[in-house]
Amino acid sequence: MTPAPGGTRDRVLTVPNALSVLRLVLIPVFVWLLLFTQSYGWAVGVLMFTGASDWLDGKLARVLDQSSRLGELLDPAVDRLFMVVVPVTFAVAGLVPWWVIAILLIRDGLLAAMLPVLRSRGLSALPVTYIGKAATFALMSGFPLILLGQFDTLASRVVGDIGWGFLIWGLGMYVWSFVLYAIQFTMVVRRLPRVNGAAAPAGEHRP
Repeated sequence: MTPAPGGTRDRVLTVPNALSVLRLVLIPVFVWLLLFTQSYGWAVGVLMFTGASDWLDGKLARVLDQSSRLGELLDPAVDRLFMVVVPVTFAVAGLVPWWVIAILLIRDGLLAAMLPVLRSRGLSALPVTYIGKAATFALMSGFPLILLGQFDTLASRVVGDIGWGFLIWGLGMYVWSFVLYAIQFTMVVRRLPRVNGAAAPAGEHRP
């Protein structure tokens, strides 16, 4: 998000922040719909809304000049939470195997383990890669399509197969993006000295 001038950076009540809070509230709603009521159609609707609002809140922050410190923390935090909760819920429901979830969680766990070292070098995150963005897009497209594939029709099965294609494609890119982040991390460790006590600059969210 583009920084806003002056004290507007401390704003809390903004449209982008409201969308982020709404996405946060919808996480338990999604779990309830999928695991307790098996309302696949409504669950897909929640996933589609959260995906659209994730793009929209960043757009609105720029167009309406409503960037804020809270938004820079809240938006990626909700995204990360969704990227954990959605796959785990799918696995609990028996829709995807647990090894898929293990790969996603291990990858994110290893990246999270890099953060203390990055902060000791004065950084808050690694630069975003297009592979990482594409991987997140493929994964978040694959899960709702797999969910739509649970209905007993030929069209549904075709959609489900397409969803699995997106999921496998996204999983491969997710792993490859970790390799790229690991290379960046190694370069940071080798080239940047420790900056003890220095505040880390705001960094971009890494998908």
